[in-house]
Formats: sequence, structure tokens, C-alpha cells
Amino acid sequence: MTTLSGRVYQAILGFEDHLVKELGESHEILGSSVEIAHSPSLLYSTTGDPVFWHQNCWLNPVRIEFDSIGQAASALRGLGRNWAPCLSTQFRRGSLIQAKLPPLPDKKRPFPWLLPETPMGAYTLLDANTIIASAECSSPFPGGIIEFEEDKEGPPSRAYLKLWEALTLCRKWPRAGDRCLDAGASPGGWTWALAKLGAEVLSVDRSPLEPKVAGMEGVSFMKHDAFTLKPEDIGRLDWLFCDVACYPPRLYAWIEKWLASGLCDNFVCTIKMQGRAEDESASLQGNESQTADFETPRRFAEISGSKLVHLWHNKHELTWMNVK
Repeated sequence: MTTLSGRVYQAILGFEDHLVKELGESHEILGSSVEIAHSPSLLYSTTGDPVFWHQNCWLNPVRIEFDSIGQAASALRGLGRNWAPCLSTQFRRGSLIQAKLPPLPDKKRPFPWLLPETPMGAYTLLDANTIIASAECSSPFPGGIIEFEEDKEGPPSRAYLKLWEALTLCRKWPRAGDRCLDAGASPGGWTWALAKLGAEVLSVDRSPLEPKVAGMEGVSFMKHDAFTLKPEDIGRLDWLFCDVACYPPRLYAWIEKWLASGLCDNFVCTIKMQGRAEDESASLQGNESQTADFETPRRFAEISGSKLVHLWHNKHELTWMNVK
């Protein structure tokens, strides 16, 4: 077994180019979804710079040479308990190894759900006798994927799923009576999720909430551009949530005011990846060229106590969390 000096990054299908841009020249491809449809791209890199555009990061990878299925499974069990395969080749051999490891949970999760503390490992096969594995990963979910028991009647959109995922990662969520601001609330997916927790929600948007959300207990609505509201206009909050479609620097400037005010302890914000023309890049999956601001998310990540991730339920966006 050989300890590797870098990290392995599992790319996000459709946004591999964003990960490549973050890694720069210092990476090699271990597996590619371009070669095998819907198979994850794995990139190995020794870069020391922060990297955010990945579905999962393998934090302490090792290289394992093995002669038999049993030997491979034994080596993995010696490193950790929970293992999720991430294969782009050797699928049958990988399934035989996985059969000798503790089974992964396959049921959808309710919300709220408190994450277990036990880390989730990941591994891939380079060939019939070589594994790259890490017992610790950035995501506590198998392969970075979390599926919830969805409510198909209450919320007006599926946007609430990324809020559920973010709060699950925070291992904390609003309690009954907590005062929350939901900026960019319309049509009301996040407001619905917060009100279901018993929170008092001030929803702000220039478009109205869906009537059934607006009528929920604890919900009040203000027709306004949230970014023109000063912290002192709102007052003390327990939580600030924002899913506004805007350029990242505008969101950052608004959040700076809230941080300076000291009027809120907990933040969850979506950073939409609009940006400057010089950052334009085209997806390897054939998407239209999109602009992406890579600089502003790094400024968010530098705020003390911050966590910046691409959620399984995110699209062309990142999620910033700063929770006491």
C-alpha cells in the first residue's frame, strides 16, 4: 500500500471543465465519463489551492496492489468501514469486491436527518489488480449523492431539496420559533421547508409567494429587492437564507454588510455562477458556453467558519454555509 501525496476529485457530470479550470495543469485523469457515458470522471492532483467544483474529494488516497478479490476487500476493511465504489472500468471485479464489504444504505432519507459521524470512503479500480482508495472524503454521502423522501404536494418547486441537503451537511437547522430571512423566496420552496420546521420566516422577493406557502403559519412576505434592505431594516435574525439569481459579487457585498452588523449567526446562500466574459468556458458535455465567476466563491470560502460546496442538488451554482 502506497500513500499518495495529492487528492482525488470526482467531477460533476456536465461541469468537468470547471474542475479542470480550478486544478490547472497539475492533474491527471484516473477515469473519464467522456469514455464511458454516465461514469464519473476522477482527477488526481497535488494542487494546494482550494477546489470546489467537485462532487466528492478523496482526502487521503492510497494505492493498493492486490492479487485476489478477498485481498482487495480485506485491505479496504483495514482502512475503514464504509466504502462506496466509483468505477469507470473493471465493473464486475468492483462488484465482487463490494459484495465482501458492509452494505451501503440504499433507502431515501427523511428530513430532518442527523448525519452519522462515521466517515464514508470511496475507491476505484485502475486495472484488475490496482485500487485507489480513501477512507475519508469531503462528502459524507456515498459518491456524494443524497436522496431524500420528497414531498410532491406541499412545496411549489424542488428547490427545497438543496436546502435540506445543506442543512443536513451543517448538522443543524432552524428550530421552532427561530427568526429566518428567505431572500429571493418566490415561489416559496425554501420558505415552505423553513415553515415546516416551525420557524418564523420573513420571505422577501419582487415576485409573490405561491398562495399556499404564503398562508403557512409563521410566514410573512415583503415585496422588495432583498439586496436593497440593510441589516438594521430587518433586525436580529437566527438564520439568513438566500437563493437569489444574481452576480456573485452583489451577493458577497450584501453578505459583508450582514457579517459586519453582527445581527445574524447562521447563513446558507446559493452562489449562482454568472461571471465575467474572460472566465467563459464550455462544458465537456456539450452545454452552451457559460460564464463563471471563480474568484468570488473563493472570497466566500475565506470567511472564517465557512464551508463552500457543490451540493448533489445544485446545478450551475455553489452553496456557501457559515453556521455557528
